[in-house]
Amino acid sequence: MIARVWKGATPATKADEYLEYLKRTGVSQCLGTPGNRGVNILRRIVGERAEFVFVSRWESRDAISAFAGPDLDKAVYYPEDEAFLLAPLDPHVEHFDLLVDEGV
Repeated sequence: MIARVWKGATPATKADEYLEYLKRTGVSQCLGTPGNRGVNILRRIVGERAEFVFVSRWESRDAISAFAGPDLDKAVYYPEDEAFLLAPLDPHVEHFDLLVDEGV
């Protein structure tokens, strides 16, 4: 399995609104793509900044390509991201081999 990791930040005042936006866009699209095995969103508030880590799990690089297109390392952004995210928008994501994925 492969973990795809994206990081971004918003003003802390927009953190909850951005989380709902992520659920409607990235989470929904990931979960609707064959080969997706789940999504986790991490967030921490540091002063006036909300930092997000979006982790999606995939069964293969082909499945990631169905979501992200042919350039797997390119971040996927949606129309309203620029209104939420602090610039500059990172154009890249990272991929990791997921070695342990245990439930609680």
